[in-house]
Amino acid sequence: MRRATHAMGKNRLEAFSDGVLAIIITIMVLELKVPHGASPAVLAPLWPVFLSYILSFVYVGIYWNNHHHLMQAVESVSGSILWANLLLLFCLSLLPFTTGWVGENHFARWPTVLYGVNLLLCAQAYFILQNRLIRHHGRDSVLARAISRDVKGKVSLGLYLAGIAAAWLWEPLAGLACIVAVAMLWLVPDRRVERALSLKMDD
Repeated sequence: MRRATHAMGKNRLEAFSDGVLAIIITIMVLELKVPHGASPAVLAPLWPVFLSYILSFVYVGIYWNNHHHLMQAVESVSGSILWANLLLLFCLSLLPFTTGWVGENHFARWPTVLYGVNLLLCAQAYFILQNRLIRHHGRDSVLARAISRDVKGKVSLGLYLAGIAAAWLWEPLAGLACIVAVAMLWLVPDRRVERALSLKMDD
């Protein structure tokens, strides 16, 4: 496995990322305002906000899960990896805003488009971080073998683009359906890194 000259430990990166993701989830839940009234009927207007919160919570959970797997497959980081990780966290930190806007406006066209663009940027940033880690550790590393051609990642990018186009040019709910499809695709546990680590231990 190739080692970078200025390799650094990964623990602080993991701890910082976990903290930021926890804060993002906390900010998102604050958008669920307590309604005035004690009747169940007062909850009905909140369904778009609640639905957008659930969707974004799932996405943050997916990124946390996959980020954890990335870190399990590597031994060190570099300066460029730290910046790539910050780019991912920046894109994810915009989710409370886009989640709130799309929920408050009942998945209208432009809020849905921006929400899709935000998720696309998160995916691109994750792709950059993943590639920086592979370059740092080498093409024969555990992570490189686990990711391989990354079909799921490429399909996800295509669905994001289709969702943004559908929301903009046709029907916002069709765009939302593409966004939900990506979440469903990644809800199925991605065992690639776990399998690669198991094979490494067996060798």
